[in-house]
This record gives sequence, C-alpha cells and structure tokens, in this order.
Amino acid sequence: MEKYELQKLRDLPVEGVAERLGLQVVRHKCLCPFHDDRHPSLSFSVSRNTFRCFVCGASGGTIDLVMRLLRKTFTEACRWLADEHNVIMTSERPRMQTQCVRHEERAFDASRYERFFLRPWLSPEARRFLYEERRIDARVVRWCRLTSWKDKQGVLWLQIPYYDREGKLIGIQNRNLVKGALPRFRFPQGAECSIYNLPVLKMLRPQEPLYITEGCSDCWAMLSAGHKAIAIPSATLLKPKDVEQLSSLIAQLSTPLHMFPDRDEPGERLFLQLQQVFPGIEHHQLPAGCKDFGEWWSLTPNPSLKGNKASPQPLSIMRGE
Repeated sequence: MEKYELQKLRDLPVEGVAERLGLQVVRHKCLCPFHDDRHPSLSFSVSRNTFRCFVCGASGGTIDLVMRLLRKTFTEACRWLADEHNVIMTSERPRMQTQCVRHEERAFDASRYERFFLRPWLSPEARRFLYEERRIDARVVRWCRLTSWKDKQGVLWLQIPYYDREGKLIGIQNRNLVKGALPRFRFPQGAECSIYNLPVLKMLRPQEPLYITEGCSDCWAMLSAGHKAIAIPSATLLKPKDVEQLSSLIAQLSTPLHMFPDRDEPGERLFLQLQQVFPGIEHHQLPAGCKDFGEWWSLTPNPSLKGNKASPQPLSIMRGE
C-alpha cells in the first residue's frame, strides 16, 4: 500500500467514519465505545481530523478508530475504510520490486480485459442482485456491459467496466456479490475509476439535465429511471482533466447538474465538495427511510423526480435520443 493511498484513508472525515461505524455524533461528540460511557466523552476535532476520549484516553485518526472499534489489524482496517468509502486502492504487491517494475505495474492493460465485455455473462447471483434486489432495467445492464466471474476461492464478483468518453476501456471495478464479505471492491493495477459512465456525455442534448450519483448502483438506478447519469464516488478522486471535461460540457451545452446525495453525512459532504467545483449543481432530497437513490428505486420503481414531469424510457438513453 502506497503512502499516498494511506493518506487518502487518513483524510476521510473522521466524524463520517464514526457514523459509518454506528456511532451517533452530535456537536462533535458521542458516547465512547471503548468504556462504559453514559455521557458523551469521545470528542472529534474537525480541524485535526482526530478523535479523543477524555475519560479512557482513546485517541487517533480514522484508521485507529476502525482498528479499535472493529478489532481489526492495520491492513484490515485500511481495507474496510476503502470499501466503505469507495476509495480506490491498488492491489497488494510483493515488497521486493524495483521502482521500474512498480511503475510498469501501475499501467492498466485494457487488452487483458476487453474480451470479457464483448459477450457479458451474468451468473444467477449477479442476475438476482441486479434484477431482483436492485430492479435494474435489463437494457441498462447491457448498455453498461456488466458481467460476472468467480475467483479461485469460489467468490462471486460483478465486473463493472469503466470507459472514457470515447468508449475506450480505462478501468474495472470488481464488486463482491457475497453480502458483508471483505473486500467489497477490487480494482486491477492502474485502473482509472474516478468517473463512471462517461460515454453518456456524448449523448447529452443542449440544456438536458445530467444527474451525478455517488456509486455505480445508484447510476444504474438513475439510468433505469430514464435519466442520463454519471457516478462520482469521491470529489477528492477527481483529476483536473475530469473537472475540465465536465466544466467544458456544462459551458457548451448549458447542462444543468442534479444530485440526490445519500442521506448521511458523507453523502452531504460529497455534495458540498462537488458544489465547490460545480457551483450550479442542484440538490434534491431523498425521501425519509431511503439511504440512497438506488434504494429508493428498488423500493419504488419509477419514483417522481423533482423538476421532471415525465421520465423518458431507459431505451431512449441507450439510443441517445
């Protein structure tokens, strides 16, 4: 694990990590889980991004909090954080390698994977996840070229390709289909997975809305609802070229941006971070009881989106109509 990757995990908002762990943070404090606490004594410093209990002395950063609360090793805590916050990490490599070899391994070899998406195949578990649990439209699944596979340990994975605007394969996200299993996500060396579903940008018409979602599954749900969408899991992962590409599109087509942030602190924080980059992005509130748009869609197919009187059919998106 590289130093810059560890820094990504340490820079995750510590209060957001605490809430993902089930702690209830109110005014930068919560009950300390490390001793029998009846009055909130665990305090969070937003400026330092740390936590500290003034009773039992527990303290540290994001990784320390996960290690102590979930009783994980350093490596396990890092994997948990990466999975929970969609932080892209490179696969573990042997320690004894030359700098030259490391550099070569970071390059993503699209030729190794392109054939997997020519004729996508979905296992029964993948079909159950996409069609029964998530209620994703089959045309969206075909458009996104989703496929599945099983590793040597017998673990089932959903394989999600990332393409650039011109349709060139630039990365892959492997999603574990076993509920609660870790790691939840795996990425090949050098995969570029900062923005998902970039090819849809070429289909946008002047002044047509573009929805930004937090993850791939939310993006599939938005596409199934008939709206053009991309996924940006983290504003910190956006590269200058990504920002320039979207900013140019907005300027040329007068594209309005919309977002239904996840109903949690990390989701709202992502919206605020994106708002700093794209000031015109419009905020939409999810209904109570729905943690993200994907869940809303799975519970209520064809939900009414504010500001959209009629949702086009998914097929119109696939054809670019």
